[in-house]
Amino acid sequence: FLVGYLLFLLLFLFVLTRLFYWQVFASNQLTQFAKDQYHSLKEVAALRGSIFSADRFPLATNQKKYLLFSILAAIEKDTEEISHQLAPLLIDVEEIEASLPTQMKQQLLKEKTKTKEEELKEKLNLKDLSWVALEHKVSAEVKDKITQLNLAGFGFEDEPDRFYPEASMAAHLLGFVGKNEIGQNTGYFGLEGFYDLELKGRRGVLIQETDAFNRPILIGSFSNEERKDGQDLVLFLDRTVQFIVEEELKKAIERYKAKSGSVIVMDPQTGGIISLAHFPAFDPREYFDFDKELFRNTLISDTYEPGSTFKIFVMAAALDQEAVKKETKCDICDQSLKIDKYEIKNWNEKYHPDSTMDQVIQNSDNIGMVFTARKLGLNQLWQYLWDFGFGQKTHIDLQGEGSSFLKAKKQWNEVDLATAAFGQGLAVTGMQMIQATGVIANGGQLISPRVVEKIITDGEEISFQTNKVKQVIKPKTAKLMTEIMVQAVEKGETSYLFKKLPGYKIAGKTGTAQIPVAGHYDTEKTITSFVGFAPANKPRFVMLTMLREPQASPWGSETAAPLFFNIAKKLFTYYGIQPE
Repeated sequence: FLVGYLLFLLLFLFVLTRLFYWQVFASNQLTQFAKDQYHSLKEVAALRGSIFSADRFPLATNQKKYLLFSILAAIEKDTEEISHQLAPLLIDVEEIEASLPTQMKQQLLKEKTKTKEEELKEKLNLKDLSWVALEHKVSAEVKDKITQLNLAGFGFEDEPDRFYPEASMAAHLLGFVGKNEIGQNTGYFGLEGFYDLELKGRRGVLIQETDAFNRPILIGSFSNEERKDGQDLVLFLDRTVQFIVEEELKKAIERYKAKSGSVIVMDPQTGGIISLAHFPAFDPREYFDFDKELFRNTLISDTYEPGSTFKIFVMAAALDQEAVKKETKCDICDQSLKIDKYEIKNWNEKYHPDSTMDQVIQNSDNIGMVFTARKLGLNQLWQYLWDFGFGQKTHIDLQGEGSSFLKAKKQWNEVDLATAAFGQGLAVTGMQMIQATGVIANGGQLISPRVVEKIITDGEEISFQTNKVKQVIKPKTAKLMTEIMVQAVEKGETSYLFKKLPGYKIAGKTGTAQIPVAGHYDTEKTITSFVGFAPANKPRFVMLTMLREPQASPWGSETAAPLFFNIAKKLFTYYGIQPE
């Protein structure tokens, strides 16, 4: 009897404790559970903002699509019959390879339809759900066909689909929209990634009282938090220039049998990116069909040794400090140079005694650049390189920008000073190179590069201010360096190209850099480049062209330079720039 009494008492205390817990501690949670049984919460997706080129043509926008769903309790027909009706309408016939023989296409279509039918049947027979999503991204045409079937228990919700009218044009600049880990649309890479918060807006929330079949009760409670659509972006990008650049880049990669290639075109006065292209590329609409490695924008993510294109910044620094003058003669340029255990040679092993500084750039003379760097001194050289933007991010408004490496000043030695003078032993990004070249083109100012010119929110346009970071070199130095670069084009390795564009003054410099591999340089593989601006006296654009591992020739003067000139020729025509 005593044992029974104690058990009863314990049971009573347990029940009392649980009731106290439910009524006091779990009261709010249980109240919410109760509400959830007769209230439906529905998220209303915000429209993602569009991305426009400078002429207001949409490069990324939204295409009207729909989500097909079913309220399972309201279905009246047999689910097998419904699945048989819906499946053929939900198969994308365009996905089936057009080149396949008719019989194979019919067989593949039959198999896909059968698979879709089984998938629908499985979803429609779920027992533990009242509502189920059947198909995403349904087109308006398919929606109309399904609506005509008059199926009870089926409906549609707006589900905008990201659409890129120009397909793969400017893919590395745009990025793409994919799903995050919880299934929400999220921007990745490029502008879609960098401006994801601005573009995606804020979802709306609709809470409504419903009956047992999840149908709205007209006189029931209702609350609504309106959605806020995403902001639109207007770019500096010029579609015509982008088309020209991509067309010529593709031709160059094929002509010179290069592994890949890149081009940037920038306005040196504003830092606005007029064009950016890299190949091989991908289609943002079908990004899932491409290798993930193709998503990287190598112009901002990857570093390389710039080679001889870097000489213009070292020379500009020395001229700015008046460590040398244009007519200063190099007194060590008659032979190769021994530093520590290393021997420095010119690229063609030809030497030019008593070269003046303009001739050093013209001949792309490594020994002459070591002479120049020594005159400037390690401390001054390092500081100028930093001021030109090397060793730090450009803060371009694109997702995925990487950092380049510039050793701390105290870690430099005589060898570092010498190799940096002709662009070896350090790493840069393509965007840093175009930013630094813009300093010479615009009169000495470092201006941060930018892709987006304006943001449109609620119909109001907000323009970004040009970010002038600092005055790196004096205007007179920039003018003098421009003259030297023009002379390098007209009398140096690219003189044969200059003759094809008589009357146009182009300031530029070629570069050929061997690729470092496991502590040494690969003698067979190079990155060729050309950087410059035109017209030299009043630059309309500054441009960098790069080709990785060209097989036809390892030299920048024979690969990247012709690409630069072919694009420049078309830009002169497009901009209406007349020869002098």
